[in-house]
Amino acid sequence: MNTTSKLDKIIAEAQQRRETSYREKALRMYPHICGRCGREFSGKRLSELTVHHRDHNHDNNPEDGSNWELLCLYCHDNEHQRQVDLHYQKEEAASAGSGSKVTHKGLAGLAALLNRPEGKQD
Repeated sequence: MNTTSKLDKIIAEAQQRRETSYREKALRMYPHICGRCGREFSGKRLSELTVHHRDHNHDNNPEDGSNWELLCLYCHDNEHQRQVDLHYQKEEAASAGSGSKVTHKGLAGLAALLNRPEGKQD
């Protein structure tokens, strides 16, 4: 086993331990209900309930759980997709205000071509 893959394995194990510890704490603190859609989870389906970090910082894990909320897999994915969409909307707004404007009209001559008498060619 090379050094890089050994290091990757150690890092993955550390992340897994960290996630397991705050997930277990969150599951003890909060009812097993998705904070968005309100579905209840128990038994095998409890694995579908995830811990969402409200500030999106996975290293911010206060003991009181104030940065966590339990979300089902679907709501959790939706929340993160909303953040991605918001990021791109901000980028588009910033680039729109940068002064680069479209100055050509791609279909400007189309009306003249459509109104030309049949059989007449230029």
